[in-house]
Amino acid sequence: MRKTQRKKVVPKRLRKILPLAIAGIGLIVLGVAAAFLLSGASSAGSPAAQPGQVVPQEVDYPAPPLALVDVNGQSVALADYAGQVVLLNNWATWCPPCRAEMPELQAYHTAHQEQGFTVIAVEAGDPASQVGQFVEEYGLTFPVWVDTGQQALTVFRNLALPNSFVIDREGQVRLAWSGAITLDVLEKYVAPLLEE
Repeated sequence: MRKTQRKKVVPKRLRKILPLAIAGIGLIVLGVAAAFLLSGASSAGSPAAQPGQVVPQEVDYPAPPLALVDVNGQSVALADYAGQVVLLNNWATWCPPCRAEMPELQAYHTAHQEQGFTVIAVEAGDPASQVGQFVEEYGLTFPVWVDTGQQALTVFRNLALPNSFVIDREGQVRLAWSGAITLDVLEKYVAPLLEE
């Protein structure tokens, strides 16, 4: 009597999910590798950063046009801030590093707003009511814009959250970085632009 070998049958649902899971794991590995390489590259030629600090990259290109609405529904645009030093921060209410950096951004804004500096926090995707609750909870006094269409992420070509760009008084983007900002890094890299 001959024994028949049984074929292993992979359930249909698992056949659909397995390639997505493998791709997701691959993307995570690539992201970790890229973050490691970028953190090494951005600190090359710059003073040594403290462990865990994100160091901005020096860049030089015109700020892209951007017009949205603020948390109160008023039309706003980057052009409204010509002549100021602006730190545009893309963030989301659900993002832990974004939440962690908000007190640092608020402290720096408060300390330097009389020098013609402002933070513009552009929330990527949540409705204005939810963003408004966040602003109240954190006591934010700088402009907060609502970007349900994620236009800022597109025009600044950076989908990672949080990400920040410092625009000088002439409208040139001078610093760019991804990751949570600390007050020490802001004082070290943004303060010199306020003196220009």
